[in-house]
Amino acid sequence: MPSYDQYRNGHHTGSDRVLNNDSTPVDEGNALGQVYADNSLSIGRTPLVRLNRVCAGLSATVLAKVEGRNPAYSVKCRIGAAMIWDAEKTGALRPGMQIVEPTSGNTGIALAYVAAARGYSLTLTMPESMSMERRRVLSAFGANLVPTPAAKGMRGAIERANEIRASNPEGYLMPQQFSNPANPAIHMATTGPEIWEDTGGKVDVLVAGVGTGGTITGVSRYLKEKTGRRLCSVAVEPALSPVIGQTMRAETPTPGPHRIQGIGAGFIPEILDLSLIDRVEAVSDEDAFSMARRLAREEGLLSGISCGAAVTAALRVAAEPERAGQTIVVILPDAGERYLTTDLFGSTEDPVV
Repeated sequence: MPSYDQYRNGHHTGSDRVLNNDSTPVDEGNALGQVYADNSLSIGRTPLVRLNRVCAGLSATVLAKVEGRNPAYSVKCRIGAAMIWDAEKTGALRPGMQIVEPTSGNTGIALAYVAAARGYSLTLTMPESMSMERRRVLSAFGANLVPTPAAKGMRGAIERANEIRASNPEGYLMPQQFSNPANPAIHMATTGPEIWEDTGGKVDVLVAGVGTGGTITGVSRYLKEKTGRRLCSVAVEPALSPVIGQTMRAETPTPGPHRIQGIGAGFIPEILDLSLIDRVEAVSDEDAFSMARRLAREEGLLSGISCGAAVTAALRVAAEPERAGQTIVVILPDAGERYLTTDLFGSTEDPVV
């Protein structure tokens, strides 16, 4: 898989570069000092922000990777761009073809912005329980949205997407985020190196919620290679659908409905490498909601529900005596604006996935 810069170089020419006043090129290492050929290329370089008030009394340092700063405001912008770039390069996606994908929301929005930027028609299948903000954003980007029964979760969305693709196999590309190797690869090429560089290599624990598994797989693979596997990787899942923990304990998985949008698909995704996971933290819906609200009010980070789940897990780890003096990086997958009509911020709407 090409590196971060190689990805960009495939679509970004020297003539697009921003120049200094003396007509010399701006330093290539400065992501803000570039002009990109289209908006799909502007992914990444998201900030690490130290959490302070929610971590009061803890001896570990907790740093939040704020993925809501991506171009369409979630970590999924990385994989949306990468899967399309990869399909274009391999010839799997050609002019005139359409894209169809099952999604719980953020991946759909990422694909929608990339499809709009690169000129493709997009159809998305998603559980009808997803928030109204997500649906409106998808419509704004021109995507065709096909809702599926909430009770079927992501399995229902996947089944419907497969039906659509089967109706015209040569006319549709389905990126298949749950099995596409470009998903973890972009995190190994971008998210992992960003964390390594921004911490100066001083990262002891990674905490990430698991939806497709691409983030924790790609970032863990990169950081474990850099640290010689010293890194502790913590997967976060809903307490009401704890299939990862059950699978790792060789128990029968019991998926169930929950309210933490974006994680807990109810099955083990193909791209999730369980060998890279050192522990699993199951978080209740209530704790995830409560922490997401605290992040907004105490840290100035308007964050989604899965962000609250991830930080809840990160604080559990940070409270352990052996973590004193260590650095814990927690992934905040998205921004809270997409949840303003859910009960996260006061609505009576109660989505279940």
